[in-house]
Amino acid sequence: MRTLFRFPNPVNETSARLVAGGAVLQCLTFVAFRQWWMLIPLTYGFVARVLTGPTLSPLGQLSTRVLTPLIGGEAKLVPGPPKRFAQGIGASLSVAASVAWGFGNHGLAVALVAAIAVAATLESVFGFCLGCTIFNRLMRWGIIPAEVCESCNDLSRRFAGSAV
Repeated sequence: MRTLFRFPNPVNETSARLVAGGAVLQCLTFVAFRQWWMLIPLTYGFVARVLTGPTLSPLGQLSTRVLTPLIGGEAKLVPGPPKRFAQGIGASLSVAASVAWGFGNHGLAVALVAAIAVAATLESVFGFCLGCTIFNRLMRWGIIPAEVCESCNDLSRRFAGSAV
């Protein structure tokens, strides 16, 4: 059980981008069809990935075990803590969207899912992790201690081609 609730560190960026692409598809499907039940796999996926990385996430398993090996290429490893933080933002927004929908505020639910879609599109298409950027800013402000992720304490490393 101890290893079940563990987030990988480092994370394969290709897998992270594929998961983000899957989240984009889920979000766009929900926004297009606006069926409450579509929030269930979206919310479950984010919560599962925050708690266990890809272990209990069907999308995480598909990305890490099937799609990433199919794509091949050299793995670019990035720090796990910022990716987990980003998944946490997605989990918070998707849970909030589910609650909003449950209370009849469908517009808010759609807006929250659309926000997830924007962030996930940035990650999937451009490799820009908005949650990772927020994580780094919180580290700079001293809200997240540097020892949580020493390799990502310097944002300039990402732009120099190193990990986040």
